Amino acid sequence: MSNPFLIGDNMTGGYGKGPPILHGCTISVNKGEIAVIVGPNGAGKSTGMKALFGMLNMHEGHVLLDGEDISALSPQDRVQRGMGFVPQTSNIFTSMTVEENLEMGAFIRKDDISDTMAQVYELFPILKEKRNQAAGELSGGQRQQVAVGRALMTQPKVLMLDEPTAGVSPIVMDELFDRILGIAATGIPILMVEQNARQALEIADKGYVLVQGRNAHTGTGKELLANPEVRQSFLGG
Repeated sequence: MSNPFLIGDNMTGGYGKGPPILHGCTISVNKGEIAVIVGPNGAGKSTGMKALFGMLNMHEGHVLLDGEDISALSPQDRVQRGMGFVPQTSNIFTSMTVEENLEMGAFIRKDDISDTMAQVYELFPILKEKRNQAAGELSGGQRQQVAVGRALMTQPKVLMLDEPTAGVSPIVMDELFDRILGIAATGIPILMVEQNARQALEIADKGYVLVQGRNAHTGTGKELLANPEVRQSFLGG
């Protein structure tokens, strides 16, 4: 079996000088895969994502991207290496237009961005329609599309999404998941933290259930959905 494209191996760490939140946690995603992190509130899901992106003090463990140890790199350097990260909140510039937000996403690039912009508009047609509108005037689901589109403007090698469907309606959630499947179909590996565990596992190639910062269950989306313990404890039976 080939090595994962992105892996946080045996991660232990927390914020600042506080106690560890992650305890020997391992999360990975392969090329062409959607991997999801689920679990109860306070389980360390978003913390695990932030550890991969370099926003955590790691006491143990390593992060490897395409075989390179990037554990010592800053988040900015990880973006340069090809990591795209969409935080759950404060993920767009509300006073800027949709198109200006997307252009801001391409800040690290020196080449022509028009082809990537066209691809983002193809993936998110509503953004093309509203490209001259202030992003702050958009609905929650449309804002999330702007945030994901902006990350895609960097031409990431891997895309990480922290609760992309938080606070949106079930219909919008389904639409966002469809778009995420569309991105994965282009070959970009996707790692996401998601509160809507059942729906996320349905589209996942691989799933991680975290409990108190530790790996409680790991398997394919189908395996976790069929696991009686996972169903009882995390999916409502």
